[in-house]
Amino acid sequence: MLFTLVERLARFMAILGGLVLTALIALTCVSVLGRGLNTFGHSTFLTSLSESAANALIATGVGPVFGDFELVEAGISFTIFAFLPICQLRKAHATVDVFASHFPRWLNRFLVTLWEVLLSAVIVLITWRLFVGMQDKMRYSETTFILQFPIWWSYALSFAAAAIASVVAAYCAAASVVELISGRRFIQDMEGGVH
Repeated sequence: MLFTLVERLARFMAILGGLVLTALIALTCVSVLGRGLNTFGHSTFLTSLSESAANALIATGVGPVFGDFELVEAGISFTIFAFLPICQLRKAHATVDVFASHFPRWLNRFLVTLWEVLLSAVIVLITWRLFVGMQDKMRYSETTFILQFPIWWSYALSFAAAAIASVVAAYCAAASVVELISGRRFIQDMEGGVH
């Protein structure tokens, strides 16, 4: 029951992160296309062919999306934390197992549990520091350079996603410890990027 709730929460965040990432990709494509068309409108090539066509293209107002990199910066930080819960739940982090394949099974289980607990602690630490950073940005009323939106908005979105990642990570760490002690499986291993 608890695993189902945690899994649904992790999947929801992954879907939300995917939607935001898709929107950011579309925004970047539109911005690059607009910048390219604007550059083409100002080019000597188009001007030499038809100055009226060049002026007409420029008159449309085509150009890069205003503040595109600020939006991408804010959105990407959110998506990173939005994908973290499903990655943590499915144990899909990349691992390097150079020596571990030669260790006894009990030692590998212990190491997996140890790293799960340590990674969960790091995620909680990052979440806490995001909250502190968000408070600082709110206190000093910092805004972005171009769009002038408050920087703490980005921190708040990332903090919300990181808080959910912390909940999932804490569940995974607790389940790993119980699995190590009892020998029962609570979370299925999904093979991560093993190298």
